[in-house]
Amino acid sequence: MSPFVPGPAIRVEGRSGGPLSGLTFAAKDLFDVAGYPTGGGNPDWARQNPIPERHAWAVQTLLNAGATLVGKTITDEVSLGILGENAFDGTPENPAAPGHVPGGSSSGSASAVAAGLCDTALGTDTGGSVRVPASFCGLYGIRPTHGRLDLTGMMPQAPSSDTTGWFARDAGTFARVSDVLLSEAIGPALPTKLVIATDAFGFAEPSTAAALQPLLGKLTRLVPDHREDLLAPPGLTAWARAQRTLQPVEAWDTFKAWVERDNPRFAFSVARGLVMAAMTPEAERGWAAMVRQEARGRMRWLLPSGTVLAMPSTPFPAPKAGLPVPALTPIRDAILGLCAVGGLAGHPQVNIPGALAEGRPVGLSLIAARGADALLVRTALALEDA
Repeated sequence: MSPFVPGPAIRVEGRSGGPLSGLTFAAKDLFDVAGYPTGGGNPDWARQNPIPERHAWAVQTLLNAGATLVGKTITDEVSLGILGENAFDGTPENPAAPGHVPGGSSSGSASAVAAGLCDTALGTDTGGSVRVPASFCGLYGIRPTHGRLDLTGMMPQAPSSDTTGWFARDAGTFARVSDVLLSEAIGPALPTKLVIATDAFGFAEPSTAAALQPLLGKLTRLVPDHREDLLAPPGLTAWARAQRTLQPVEAWDTFKAWVERDNPRFAFSVARGLVMAAMTPEAERGWAAMVRQEARGRMRWLLPSGTVLAMPSTPFPAPKAGLPVPALTPIRDAILGLCAVGGLAGHPQVNIPGALAEGRPVGLSLIAARGADALLVRTALALEDA
């Protein structure tokens, strides 16, 4: 189905003569667009919250740079999902893998870019919501350094992990958009050292790990000084458990007042997640916070200036759409095993497309030191040309 939210067509022209003039973009339905409701993937959120009078910072920044907004895109309900299926607005098509999920929660944005309906699109990434659809749909996608971008006008979920991200089909467009949103020129410098996360490659399904080897080979030729190491010595599952504790608890804090005031409708999986978050013991929260502190220290040590880390973005390609609810939990848990590092540590991460596993896209992720977002974008450009 269409990646755009149901309702009247939206088009806002960008400023003429800007660096992104001629490009079109879409915005996930978590970003405010003046005069249109921000639906958040839930009909009661749109109905029970006022229509915004100003554009979100990210939307306004792209318009100021000359890009033209052509629509708002479907999201997992209140961004609480990772597969891209929405019980109210429907599931956007994955043009790169028909019959399979696009990945979420920035599902519509990834679908629109992959289908060629726009040149770039805004998404959000809290627990993987840009990285996963970028991997599943074969796109460039970025989760910037946490706290780097202004999130004004972006519907929150878990503020200690929330970021704005974006997608593109080619590295050149990705770099142009990144230059504007990062407010930093993408310079010529490439990484000087590379770390290959062996535990992350081991966690991925064998077909996915194998499919990424040619991309990894190009990367090691680009950065000859490379070594293997563990991403998470306590175990990727320990990091995932910590993020699976912290993120839902924060989401409950974000939506609690709305839920208690308006008793909105939710799909079963979303309602279940919020209920379970509300019952999380304080001891579990404290343990998860300590794991996050440990993860941040580990990433600082692994990624000094000029170093990048390579790992699979997802452990497998896009699963089939429409799977029964019991089948979804282990899929989500496995995805979080690789994506938890983003929310825990807050480092920038870029998905590099170009591999197929079982005939469907999978992506290679690059992570750098906090603030080194432009280095990752430059590496993406170099890999496309390699």
